[in-house]
Amino acid sequence: MNIRLGLLMLVALLGFSGIAMADDAVAAVPVPDKGDTAWMMLSTLLVILMIVPGVALFYGGLVRAKNMLSVLTQVMAIFCMIALLWAIYGYSLAFGDGGSLNWMIGDFSKLFLAGITADSTAATFTDGVVIPELVFVSFQLTFAAITVALIVGGLAERVKFSALMVFGALWFTFSYLPITHMVWATGGYLFESGDLDFAGGTVVHINAGIAALVGAIVLGKRVGYGRDPMPPHNLPMTMIGASLLWVGWFGFNAGSNLEANGGAGLAFINTILATAAGGMAWMLTESLLRGKPSMLGVASGVVAGLVAVTPAAGLVGPMGAIALGAIAGAACLWGVTGLKKMFGYDDSLDVFGIHGLGGIIGAIGTGIFVSPALGGVGVDDYTMMGQVFTQAKGVLLTVVWSGVVSFVLFKLIDMTMGLRVSEEDERQGLDTASHGERAYTL
Repeated sequence: MNIRLGLLMLVALLGFSGIAMADDAVAAVPVPDKGDTAWMMLSTLLVILMIVPGVALFYGGLVRAKNMLSVLTQVMAIFCMIALLWAIYGYSLAFGDGGSLNWMIGDFSKLFLAGITADSTAATFTDGVVIPELVFVSFQLTFAAITVALIVGGLAERVKFSALMVFGALWFTFSYLPITHMVWATGGYLFESGDLDFAGGTVVHINAGIAALVGAIVLGKRVGYGRDPMPPHNLPMTMIGASLLWVGWFGFNAGSNLEANGGAGLAFINTILATAAGGMAWMLTESLLRGKPSMLGVASGVVAGLVAVTPAAGLVGPMGAIALGAIAGAACLWGVTGLKKMFGYDDSLDVFGIHGLGGIIGAIGTGIFVSPALGGVGVDDYTMMGQVFTQAKGVLLTVVWSGVVSFVLFKLIDMTMGLRVSEEDERQGLDTASHGERAYTL
């Protein structure tokens, strides 16, 4: 009896041990934190706010009244199109494993979001911490959409709507997706090189700024540019758009931390301070050069500060963020005046002068201000010169890649379906010529 009882107790003990081991295995599977999930969903909504209505109103106020609705339509239509393309193949190519091509692009394993369910998770920057993959897909979708939408500003008031949409789809495929993979995906060339881009300095701003510049050059100048006055038709609307951009940018920058923790808090305050510094630097520089500060100048400086801090948001200290914003505010003022005049291109709404130049300043500056000696978070084996060189390599690759892809696509579209509206339609205004409606009926 004693032997039998002992065997029964041993079996029971082993059974309980097995249950405990099974419970430990279940417990080891990371479960998304509800706070992180809620923060990332909110961040996604904030980035959508940046695009529609933020970018749309910022751009819309800057064009002439006869082209107001055309810009609003272009931005909203691009958002809709890129959202669908992202779900169909964009996410898979951006963040999939491309095998032998993984240095440049992903694969089609998640075509049409195959295999992604409500239970799927995506890793964050902390080991063992995850968020729902569908939330990550949604968040990254907004980055793709705003990048393509920003290009509108360089082509405004003279581009064909159909040509713009075709260009947007092709450029998203051949420029945005490869750059995103190279910078943010494991195995991507710049990712593995140690390039730092917290929230999209190269992926978004330099990428879009170069495309807008190339498009402006290929399209040619607007009819009457340099001869006829072309003032913004509604600066209060531009101010509202800039304000929405600033608010939405907290999702853009702090959301890129992927977790609701101190890292997000660092990106959050940097998004306040760099932006304020950019606005003040532009305003003071403009006052010295022209004698008066302008509302458009302050709004433009705010955007320049936002752009510059984007790659650095969660990597530099608050004082580093102020320095980046101030440098960008003054430099981008020169970019939209002196540089633009020097080369004579018609970048309608100064996408390159602010996003392209500001993105370059931010990307290079990240390599400097990430230094722990300057208040940054530091990176493994950090040396300032080494990191600046790595950042410069990322900038150069993005400039060349986006420039070549954009030039080829603009030329192909121009030769096949035509890129620019007729002179008659341009003089009439794209609101009525392209869309059959007016922004204002008096």
